Parts: sequence; C-alpha cells; structure tokens
Amino acid sequence: MRRVVERQQAVVVERGGKPQVVVISMEEYERLWAGRPEQEGWKALVDRAREQIRAELGQRKLPPSEDVLREMREERDAQLQSLR
Repeated sequence: MRRVVERQQAVVVERGGKPQVVVISMEEYERLWAGRPEQEGWKALVDRAREQIRAELGQRKLPPSEDVLREMREERDAQLQSLR
C-alpha cells in the first residue's frame, strides 16, 4: 500500500499468472471516477430516446406500434423467404 500511496504506483494482482485487479490510490481512483460520464438507468435512456424521437418527428405523428411491428415482421419474413 505504501508504494501505491507514496509513489503513486499501481499494483497489478494476478491469479494463475493472469492480471485480475489493479490497486490504485484513492486520489487516483477519485480522479478517474470524476472523469467518468454519469451512468444512466434504463428509464433515463428511454426518456432521452423519446425526446430524440419527438425532435426528429417535429409535427408528424408517430405511427401506432402495431403498424411498426407488422411492417418489421413483413420485412423480416421477406428477407427470410429470399434466403430459401
């Protein structure tokens, strides 16, 4: 731990000759963590996707999901049919 804290040297811990973890100082850990983008939950991702869709649609209405699914299935079936 002294080497990690005082000399700012990371220590690689191996298992069976393969690197498994790295020990770093709290200072280095906090620096790395601060630069990390905020982790979003799935709800935040869905909300962001909805906003992007609304922006792209403008005044147009979103087609019903049943229509979209039907079209996707028809495209998939046509692709599968062409492979036979």
